[in-house]
Amino acid sequence: MNKYLILLAPLGLLIASQGCTPSPAAKFEASAVTQAAPVEIQFTNQSQNAERYEWDFGDGQTSVEESPAHTYQAFGNILIQLKAYQGELVSIDSVFIDIPEPPRRRAVIETAFGSMTVELSNRTPQHRDNFVKLVEQQYYDSLLFHRVMKQFMIQGGDPDSRTAVANQVLGQGGPGYTVPAEFVNDLVHTKGALAAARLPDQVNPEKASSGSQFYLVQGQQVTEQMLGQIEQVRRFQYSPEQKAAYLQAGFGTPSLDREYTVFGYVVEGIEVIDKITESQTDMNNRPLEDIRMKIHMIQ
Repeated sequence: MNKYLILLAPLGLLIASQGCTPSPAAKFEASAVTQAAPVEIQFTNQSQNAERYEWDFGDGQTSVEESPAHTYQAFGNILIQLKAYQGELVSIDSVFIDIPEPPRRRAVIETAFGSMTVELSNRTPQHRDNFVKLVEQQYYDSLLFHRVMKQFMIQGGDPDSRTAVANQVLGQGGPGYTVPAEFVNDLVHTKGALAAARLPDQVNPEKASSGSQFYLVQGQQVTEQMLGQIEQVRRFQYSPEQKAAYLQAGFGTPSLDREYTVFGYVVEGIEVIDKITESQTDMNNRPLEDIRMKIHMIQ
């Protein structure tokens, strides 16, 4: 644990206060991490000479309780900090806790062209949980891949497509809600990325995702030069790991990064995307022959 004392009072007042008020000494212990997130951690406050406390749990949540318990939905190496106050003095104690990642959920998307297994990211929990909920409700069964664009992506999940007639324009349907954007820099649009569709910025400035519509990336060939151009235009930098992911996959749509939420990847059956993108489509990119899906969870 790291511990230090901060003096908040002017020097004259501090000298006076030190004469009658003992300095606080922040100290705490955390219960053992016994499982992957979500997990509850009990914090035991062992501070001395303190009259009030402020906790920062490292995941955006705080508390002023003396010895709180906190449930972590996030995983990873998380910094917890306790501030113990006595008058104008504050002492700080902090510790890192390593919370294991839970097993990643997987689903199988069945089509007439074959099956694809997708693995959902735990770093986008709202999208993960929403997708799992809809799959378990059999929401996607018999829906169409209603938008197919070669060298780009295949899109489905519009509930209006279940009973759509020929030439019906699709893409506006959903469950009646959106999912807040969960942009994670490491989740990029390489080939096989599973991402959420959404309405355009003009009517959706927060880039919230459709409640049900998703797409699977095919993309174009990606080069270092292309990634460099996107960095210049979009004014962000890809990490070496992100560039390596694109160059290893060979294909993708990096222009969509940090604009649409990626929440998983195809881990088996990626060739099915290529087969589907060979389908003939109409002027709205809807396949002339319906391509229906059925999705079930396997773990």
